[in-house]
Amino acid sequence: MAEQTQDPTIRVDKWLWHARFFKTRGLATKLVAGGYLRINSRRVSKPAQTVVPGDVLTFSQARAVRVIKVLAISERRGPASEAQTLYEDLSPPKDSVPPAPRYEGKGRPTGKDRRNSLLSRR
Repeated sequence: MAEQTQDPTIRVDKWLWHARFFKTRGLATKLVAGGYLRINSRRVSKPAQTVVPGDVLTFSQARAVRVIKVLAISERRGPASEAQTLYEDLSPPKDSVPPAPRYEGKGRPTGKDRRNSLLSRR
């Protein structure tokens, strides 16, 4: 029998789980089945869709849009350091959110504020 050399392929839900974008494979499957994933700008709704190195995946995760280029296929779900070698993040940079406003001394004083005001009166 002759060996056939095939490009490595993997199911998209399994790859997303291996690359640690989702905690469980079921969550990755729900994202794909819901039609919230695009592979090379094509909407995908079947978790069995295969991906190969070079594909670009676009999906939302935690209120942010992720754009990921597949670099490699793994045999197992390994540690995070290994998972980071599977993809290149092409996502736009996150907008910096201004910090919450600081307390300006308005409102009810704290116990520390009251003690400090008593000490300053003496």
